[in-house]
Amino acid sequence: MPPQPAGPPPATPVGGFDFNRPTIIGLLYAGSLLTGVSGLIGLVLAYVWKAEPHEPWEATHYTYLIRTFWFGLAGCVLGALTLIILIGFVIMTITCIWMLIRTVLSLVKAQQRAAMPDPQTLLF
Repeated sequence: MPPQPAGPPPATPVGGFDFNRPTIIGLLYAGSLLTGVSGLIGLVLAYVWKAEPHEPWEATHYTYLIRTFWFGLAGCVLGALTLIILIGFVIMTITCIWMLIRTVLSLVKAQQRAAMPDPQTLLF
């Protein structure tokens, strides 16, 4: 059997799921809708990994995901404070949907290893 040339592994496994750093953060954010605390772990990782050397497309994801966390937290706090007047349920529901959409969009772009088009936006 002839020796096989050593080369770098493919960037994305064929038919597989690429667990790059923005994907890990996105999955932690998605898990926070169930656990509540994994989003905080994702935020810490986003800040740590943003400070380390990374590919240019990853920087846009870190900015996008960090903003998603902080504005999502603000929405949840506002919702909790307004629960007494019953509008809090609506605010919290909209905030959860908003965070989920942004997280899924980031996951899709991270699997493509593509930059987020406008990481500073509060929309999608």
